[in-house]
Amino acid sequence: MVGIVLLTAFGGLMWLIYTAMLVLAVVALVMAALAREDAYRAADKQNKMFWMIILGVTVAVNLFVPFLFLQIAGLIATIVFFVDVRPALRQVSGGGRKGSSSDGPYGPYNGGR
Repeated sequence: MVGIVLLTAFGGLMWLIYTAMLVLAVVALVMAALAREDAYRAADKQNKMFWMIILGVTVAVNLFVPFLFLQIAGLIATIVFFVDVRPALRQVSGGGRKGSSSDGPYGPYNGGR
C-alpha cells in the first residue's frame, strides 16, 4: 500500500516537472518570436531562426517524445536562452530598468536638496 502511494507521488512529481519544462519552453519560444531579428544581430547572438528552431524542437520534444535525455537537452537550451540571450536582447532593444532605485513617480528623490 505504501509503495503504491509513493509511486503515485513520484508520478505526480514527474508530471509536474515535465509540465514545468514544457511551460518554460513555450514561454521562451514566445519571447524569441517577439524579439526583433536585428536585435539578435546587435546582441551578437545566433539569429532568430536558430532560436525559433531550437525552442520549437524543445516544445515538440516535451509534448511528443518521452525521452528524458532529449527533454533535459531542451531544458538546457531553454535555460541558455533565458540567462544569456534574452538579457542581451533586452539590453540592445532598450528594455529593462531605467533610472535609479531611488527614483520616485515624478523623478529622482534627492531628500529635499
